[in-house]
Amino acid sequence: MHSSLSALHHLWLCYVTFLSLQLCARALPQQVGYGYRLVSLQESSGGGGLIGYLQVKQSTTAYGPDIPHLRLFVKHETQDRLRVHITDAENERWEVPYSLLPREQPPASGSSYGKSSSSPFTASEYAGDELVFSYIADPFAFAVRRKSNEQTLFNSSYGTMVFKDQYLEISTHLPESAALYGLGENTQPGGIRLQPNDPYTLYTTDISAINLNTDLYGSHPVYMDLRNVEGGASAHAVLLLNSNGMDVFYRGSSLTYKVIGGVFDFYFFAGPTPLAVVEQYTSLIGRPAPMPYWALGFHQCRWGYRNLSVVEGVVEGYKNAQIPLDVIWNDDDHMDAAKDFTLDPVNYPRPKLLAFLDRIHSQGMKYIVLIDPGIAVNSTYGVFQRGMAKDVFIKYEGEPYLAQVWPGPVYFPDFLYSGTVSWWVDEIARFHKLVPVDGLWIDMNEASNFCTGKCEIPKDHVCPDPASTTPWICCLDCKNITSTRWDDPPYKINASGMEAPLGYKTIATSAVHHNGILEYNAHSIYGFSQAIATHKALLGLEGKRPFILSRSTFVGSGAYAAHWTGDNKGTWNDLRYSISTMLNFGIFGMPMVGSDICGFYPQPTEELCNRWIELGAFYPFSRDHANFASPRQELYQWDSVAKSARNALGLRYKLLPYLYTLNYEAHISGAPIARPVFFSFPNFTATYGLSTQFLLGSSVMVSPVLKQGASSVRALFPPGTWYSLFDLTNAVVSKDERYITLDAPLNEVNVHVYQNTILPMQQGGMISKEARTTPFTLVVTFPLGATQGDAKGNVYVDDDERPEMKLVEGEATYVDFYASVREKRVTVWSEVKMGTFSLEKGLTIEKVCVLGLGGTGKGLAIEVDGQPLNDISDVYFRESPTVHVEKLEGGNKRNSMMVEIGGLALPLGKKFSMSWVMGING
Repeated sequence: MHSSLSALHHLWLCYVTFLSLQLCARALPQQVGYGYRLVSLQESSGGGGLIGYLQVKQSTTAYGPDIPHLRLFVKHETQDRLRVHITDAENERWEVPYSLLPREQPPASGSSYGKSSSSPFTASEYAGDELVFSYIADPFAFAVRRKSNEQTLFNSSYGTMVFKDQYLEISTHLPESAALYGLGENTQPGGIRLQPNDPYTLYTTDISAINLNTDLYGSHPVYMDLRNVEGGASAHAVLLLNSNGMDVFYRGSSLTYKVIGGVFDFYFFAGPTPLAVVEQYTSLIGRPAPMPYWALGFHQCRWGYRNLSVVEGVVEGYKNAQIPLDVIWNDDDHMDAAKDFTLDPVNYPRPKLLAFLDRIHSQGMKYIVLIDPGIAVNSTYGVFQRGMAKDVFIKYEGEPYLAQVWPGPVYFPDFLYSGTVSWWVDEIARFHKLVPVDGLWIDMNEASNFCTGKCEIPKDHVCPDPASTTPWICCLDCKNITSTRWDDPPYKINASGMEAPLGYKTIATSAVHHNGILEYNAHSIYGFSQAIATHKALLGLEGKRPFILSRSTFVGSGAYAAHWTGDNKGTWNDLRYSISTMLNFGIFGMPMVGSDICGFYPQPTEELCNRWIELGAFYPFSRDHANFASPRQELYQWDSVAKSARNALGLRYKLLPYLYTLNYEAHISGAPIARPVFFSFPNFTATYGLSTQFLLGSSVMVSPVLKQGASSVRALFPPGTWYSLFDLTNAVVSKDERYITLDAPLNEVNVHVYQNTILPMQQGGMISKEARTTPFTLVVTFPLGATQGDAKGNVYVDDDERPEMKLVEGEATYVDFYASVREKRVTVWSEVKMGTFSLEKGLTIEKVCVLGLGGTGKGLAIEVDGQPLNDISDVYFRESPTVHVEKLEGGNKRNSMMVEIGGLALPLGKKFSMSWVMGING
């Protein structure tokens, strides 16, 4: 009522004061658009899809004139993927380049596609195997529903579709109960589940990840929608493939996109499970890149390792503290005056650096350095000279666009141009001859700029000042650029959380790439294009599997690079936020992700660093990194943190075969390494917002301490039996949604494995090269007291230097493990694919540990491949394991047993079968 009275009062004021129509129109916003009507629809023969033409109903001037004629293209591209593409019918518009993200191209605008082999489409629906497209003609709207349960997944009739040159708007209705995830990159204080009315702006931006609900380094315009109707869960995903800046408004019962360019290119993925959604999504955008084995080890970095002796001391510090370490990193400290592909001749002299690398390489350790995209403007700098000669830089008004980053004045390479890619590949090859690095870290690629606008090198002062302690302050002479509609578009997205100008501290949006491509359109794919060029360069060096870490990402970046979550703070809140961001990137198809352990800045407390390594040891990408201004925070700096690190990383290194197998599964199916708990338990609705625990793969649960001063943790366990990986005799049995309190002393973290799992583990070690050669243990879990049950697991091993990660005889082995208990008989067996590699490497299974069995271990007769196991001196039994029963009612203290059979030497590459009969109680 108040709003209605207010509007009437406003009209009356306009009338009585005789304000101009313009002022009234400004006070009462003009309707942005009136929609379109469908004027024709044709179906191409042979499953080529539908082509339709739309005409604007009534044009408006708000945010610019409407595009009068649109072309609609609809196609069921696979049995579980539907595409709806809407663009200008008469003029080609910007789209994410098909060369960058390969996919099927719709017919060109203005083409006569299908006219010779098409017929009018008169039905009201266009059905595929699982998804159904339906529409209304006037005003045009479309809906997508799932056949199997008749759920409407998307319905654009909720709002008016608007399509202008620099403003596109479309909405969908949503059920209030739908749980949404995705739409990043941002730091979500409310957890992984999207919160209605929180802002979701997508535009790649270099602002610290401590900024909440704000557009950050990556742009991923995809969301997963999980619904539970009458106890049945189903998930689907919606991708709007568009690289232009956008605001997405989620209101609970609706979702609205407001985009400042490009096209509507929607992809709908049918699911119906969360895992199936990510499989379908990555089948379009590219499967996650395979990672070398060592990348799953622990990494140490710091901005501020001022000379090589400091780096050598860090490696020695980890060794002396007996904390695992696989990779040592340099930020820009190794560079000569912050210039890419150079070495500081004083602090990182090449002969000494090469000797250091020889030593660590001989041990199996690796070395990674940072490179930024900005190339120093310096006439004596070879990288710059060659770039100028090959015309590789983004331009403004015909000249290379001048910006400022760490080396001072820089130009930005145009990675959308093939000539730039060739130059970049050559520069990386040159650098690799100078320093044999094992991977590259591409930072500041949003792209980040310390200045804004059109800049010149100053004539009255040095830029940068060598004595400056604030090199991130702009020292160029700059003028704001607001003269074009690209720099100052009619609709202002909520950039940086404050409607910042699009060119604020980045490349001017009216700058131009080769072939006339505007930075306005291509801004958010800059880091993606750099990752592709860098991947090509590393792949061509020695034919080894590349490792790239990128800060800025886009749809498809996971096929080339890993990601870390950027500049975080050493706070308890940031510790908690890191879980949601990590889980989001698994959904985005970038499973190799983690946050700076202990925080990038400022100084973390000792207690916080303890808890952070206990969590960070289970990030897929596990790295400690800090700012030069922070005190040293390597894990050995505190005795208590070193103890926590040995404990948590000790388990990580035992789990490396499992993590590497998850890496393989990610590469072949898109499955995230770290997953929300609902991925494995989609019907357990209590997990839909759970953001304080997560799964590694399908069945390993990490429940970290996230609160200061806590010595216990309240954890939610989906129903079933969960065994502690630090003490296999300790189990949690859950029956419902009640949280369970677990002990969590300072140096301990809770990690559990679910029933019905076979978990491959090894003995661990100080470095992955050694850990991966140790014998295997199979941990087999049944429900507590089981007399009937099945368990399964698998392991993938290969030569991780190979660029391709696939099963090839002699280069990789894949083993499926199975176990069953039927009354008293227990059987554990394997099926092997391509066993030669494992046999040649001498990989063996030393121990089988079976948990949860009913009965007793008396008189056990164990057979392996039908033959009695002669020496059973290493068979170990323990009755009645400790069971956590707090807040649980009866039935959990059933007699149960762990059977551990050691002293084995079963070749991993050869199938086996082991069985025995349990004794009878009493």
